[in-house]
Amino acid sequence: MTLPLRSLPPSVLTVAAVSFTVCAWASAFVSIRSAGDAYSPGALALGRLLAASVVLAALLLIRRQGLPPRGARRGILISGLVWFCGYTVALNWGERLVDAGTAALLVNTGPILMALLAARLLGEALPPRLLAGMAVSFVGAVVVGLSMSSGGDGSTSVLGVVLCLLAAVAYASGVIAQKPALSFGTPLQITAYSCLTGTAACLPFAGQLFEELPRAPVSATLNMVYLGVVPTALAFTTWTYALARMPAGKLGATTYAVPAIVVLLSWALLGEVPAWLTLLGGVLCLAGVAVSRHRPSAAADAPAGAQTSGTPGTSETAKDHVPRTV
Repeated sequence: MTLPLRSLPPSVLTVAAVSFTVCAWASAFVSIRSAGDAYSPGALALGRLLAASVVLAALLLIRRQGLPPRGARRGILISGLVWFCGYTVALNWGERLVDAGTAALLVNTGPILMALLAARLLGEALPPRLLAGMAVSFVGAVVVGLSMSSGGDGSTSVLGVVLCLLAAVAYASGVIAQKPALSFGTPLQITAYSCLTGTAACLPFAGQLFEELPRAPVSATLNMVYLGVVPTALAFTTWTYALARMPAGKLGATTYAVPAIVVLLSWALLGEVPAWLTLLGGVLCLAGVAVSRHRPSAAADAPAGAQTSGTPGTSETAKDHVPRTV
């Protein structure tokens, strides 16, 4: 199976990696709702990361990839602590204190923070098309969040809001830390050792996990294992594969498709029929992603004189296509 994959164009592989990541992360929200009823936030995070670590360690052995290079270790440490550990625990905890719509709305500030941090720390550009697409998607996320919020029933707490915002910051910070590390290590190395770091950081929750595991329903435990294998081990690997091949800000914008997919999955798997306002928000999320990813041809963007002048690097489109390394 390796040879046919390698024969595919890199752009196709990148799109496939992004698509798998977004769909897997969307499915995680459905699984968290099931597993979260039986497991406390820290125990669920540790169980998820333990399952992911087993899979990733096996992949490291199969692919014969050893320790990451020294240059990648700082990014791995930061990513493991703030994203794999911090984000997972904060989100699990936050979703217990606020309704799903509010949590989705707050966490979806992550891609915006990611784009701003990438521009500030990595020198990535912020093309108007990317900003416009993110604005449309964020409006869609707001619509989805408002339509799913429970209103004034007292379910929203200040602590829950703070935890969801911390999750968004951890998500954005982890991605920015991973980007330079990918200049030294492979996507599998970065993902595996970040996950192992996050697992080690979650070990203080081992007592809770061992106490709750015997009492938890089999369905909740299977959902926890699924969270570790698919949305974490596999999807984080495909995420880092894509991150090594495109700017962090643009890649972050694609995750605005997650709320729309979550709505569809909840509809199909949980029987939760979305309101028309929820569907509208999902459409806006997808439309914003399409706008941020759209690339008109250079001939259409360039002035008439510039098309025949032969002067390189004069159009904004040409600048956007220059590969960036960090």
